[in-house]
Amino acid sequence: MRNLAGSTVNPLGLGCMNLSHGYSNFPSYADGAKLLRHALDAGVDHFDTATLYGRGCNEELVGAALGKRRDDYFLASKCGLEIMAPGERGRIDGRPETIRAQAEASLDRLGTDFIDLYYLHRLDPKVPVEESVGALADLVAEGAIGAIGLSEVSAATLYRAATEHPIAAVQNEYSLATRNSELGVLEACRTLGTAFVAFSPLSRGFLSGTLLDPSGLPEKDLRHVLPRFTAENYPANLELLDAVRGVAERLDVTCSQLALAWLLAQGDHVHAIPGTTNTGHLDENLGAGSIALDDATTAEIGAIINSQTMHGARYNAGQQQTIDTEEFAAAQT
Repeated sequence: MRNLAGSTVNPLGLGCMNLSHGYSNFPSYADGAKLLRHALDAGVDHFDTATLYGRGCNEELVGAALGKRRDDYFLASKCGLEIMAPGERGRIDGRPETIRAQAEASLDRLGTDFIDLYYLHRLDPKVPVEESVGALADLVAEGAIGAIGLSEVSAATLYRAATEHPIAAVQNEYSLATRNSELGVLEACRTLGTAFVAFSPLSRGFLSGTLLDPSGLPEKDLRHVLPRFTAENYPANLELLDAVRGVAERLDVTCSQLALAWLLAQGDHVHAIPGTTNTGHLDENLGAGSIALDDATTAEIGAIINSQTMHGARYNAGQQQTIDTEEFAAAQT
């Protein structure tokens, strides 16, 4: 168990995006609700959703599926990024009036009067982060949210934000394959006493070892536009994964479990929120919590897959413009 915004939670939470946004082969409403309830029964007590996901329907699903057991779990959601109509790209808006309106709508969709942790989903370059955090601080003072988080931000932004109000958590992409947070924000979180919550800890399915051919994914799956999943790059990345799979077999664990155990070994302030639509995969992921890697194994797999050995950037040029995180000087293309 680890600290998150003043609560003690399982460091392996559940990212709920997979149930209704971004990927493909989404479960039915009933099956999504069943998975959420299974997760809670299995020991997940940290659920992460957002205004963006499914244009609000993800929050509605979480609220409907888990609302009767609201006291049993830690609830996180996000504001400042939304889609107004089907087919549109997410729009970043960190203005105080937008944050308040989205928070009120989130509370309504989630069927609760309190969100434990509310993130600014993306930094709005047109709005000083201090203004956005100030609006969130007002919601804390009013009792609508318990704590403030930031997502996809740099260490510099985190330090600026923390002058306005304590930041309880930073949620950035982090995995064996994506190491940008090691360029500053991971250590900044440690210094400030801020939890670090890793999204896509299995690199959007790559580190699970089960996604062998992304070209077969449905047309609207976001991985079709991510450089490291292209036909030019993905085969080389699978070769890297073969070496990691050998380590997993040696330890009698799965690739997913090994990747999650590696991530949790990066600091006791680190949490992970893998997403899934499959109860079997969820149970498998939770098994990583009982795996203690020694330093040699941690270093071994970290040397095999990292930002320098991966082929393809994590985002395309257009997506990268919305991200505030530190970047490696020469990402592979």
